[in-house]
Amino acid sequence: MSADLRLSSPAGRWVLLATVLGSGMAMVDSTVVNVALPRIAGEFGASMAGLQWTVNAYTLTLAGFVLLGGSLGDRYGRRRVFVIGVVWFALSSALCAAAQDISMLVAARALQGVGGALLTPGALAIIQASFTPDDRPRAVGAWSGLGGIAGAAGPFLGGWLVDVAGWRWVFLLNLPLAVLVVAVAVRHVPETSDDSAHGRFDVLGAVLAAAALAGVTYALTEAPTHNANRPLVVATAVAGIAAAAWFVLVERRRSHDAAGPQAMLPVQVFRSRQFTAVNAVTFVVYGAMGVVFFLLVLALQVVSGFSPIVAGTAMLPVTVIMLALSAPAGALAQRIGPRIPMTVGLVVAAAGMLLMLRVGRTSSYFGTVLPAVAVFGLGLSAMVAPLTATVLASADPRHAGIASGVNNAVARAAGLLAVAAIPPLAGLGGEAYTDPALFASGLHRSLLFCAVAMLAGAVLTVFTVSDDALRAVPKSLTPQCKTHCAVGAPPLDRVPGES
Repeated sequence: MSADLRLSSPAGRWVLLATVLGSGMAMVDSTVVNVALPRIAGEFGASMAGLQWTVNAYTLTLAGFVLLGGSLGDRYGRRRVFVIGVVWFALSSALCAAAQDISMLVAARALQGVGGALLTPGALAIIQASFTPDDRPRAVGAWSGLGGIAGAAGPFLGGWLVDVAGWRWVFLLNLPLAVLVVAVAVRHVPETSDDSAHGRFDVLGAVLAAAALAGVTYALTEAPTHNANRPLVVATAVAGIAAAAWFVLVERRRSHDAAGPQAMLPVQVFRSRQFTAVNAVTFVVYGAMGVVFFLLVLALQVVSGFSPIVAGTAMLPVTVIMLALSAPAGALAQRIGPRIPMTVGLVVAAAGMLLMLRVGRTSSYFGTVLPAVAVFGLGLSAMVAPLTATVLASADPRHAGIASGVNNAVARAAGLLAVAAIPPLAGLGGEAYTDPALFASGLHRSLLFCAVAMLAGAVLTVFTVSDDALRAVPKSLTPQCKTHCAVGAPPLDRVPGES
């Protein structure tokens, strides 16, 4: 296994470029779509449920297969699987751009998520396996910071494309970018794999995880609508719950069977009560965050009449603030423990959500939106880095990679389920996006629910997260991703198979 590149060398810079562009492509696409939703709805006559599925189809397959994607890279070569993921992502992006109705777009978005599951863990795995140990922290920090810039630029770029060229160019932009990534990766990225990887893949576990999320998500999305097919809703809910139960049984059995396929989710990581508690906080908090990121940009266009480009930049201060403050927050948590920074951060983020209740027909960006998202960003800055560090610190060192992957999957699944459930329960169903007054009312109810969820996360943190969680962390487990790289999910600080 090669691990001798220096970040300052030309070869090292090429590797960093390939991984930043690849993961940035997936990150940008996960944010720009929200900006395009009103135009997509107008062209296809889609319902609110259709817009939810446009977002959720991508998250569903990404969350369901991201752990399997990391394992495939370890076994068959990280560069190879990364390149396959980039090509897959580009081809599915072309299908998204060619969609003739909302059903075709949702199906193509689901395929995009599979590509994202292959390339997302691969990018960081390549960095960890390619650079010398003393250069890895700087390489991961550079990857994270540049990824944060890509995440910040995504909505602005998406808004501009929607305004100037149409929503389909949000997806077509991925094609030339993918060609560049593949060319750089094939020519400059060394191939690495995990020589110790053995056993068969847990394909059944991945399929069951995706089936569980799909069934429950469909039921949550459709149940509140007036014309829902009730027998189908009940059937999919039961099937989703059954798949989840089967998944747990399969993973428990495979975690203790050395001769069988490797478990996608080793149950040993949950022997740590601290790890389980922090993932519970993650589920509550990232579910609420997912709803805010889904609804706010949409509401600014539907309710306040903002253009796509202005609405797309609405959340830019969140990323900027997190890029600046996440590293100091992580250092503070290392000194005093994660409980206080996380608790304070969640309370401040909840306050930011409450400030978003002022969004209405006459809202201005600087008077209404900016103060709310700035407070929201301050809260997230205090919370995200300590949470991620605690996840790593509370797992056995042997399971550091899978622990980070599990936390990432939990965050994505939380956003998926919350976006499916909360808007319909708040009255945002059917053609709500065509009625500004109705949408504003549903937005406010959703924000109240999300603020309560953030406060519940704060209470959960107070009673379950230990101040000692980070005081005895080995240096090898100290988070290397010190800047915030994605608001949609925690940074993947470690990945399966790293050296």
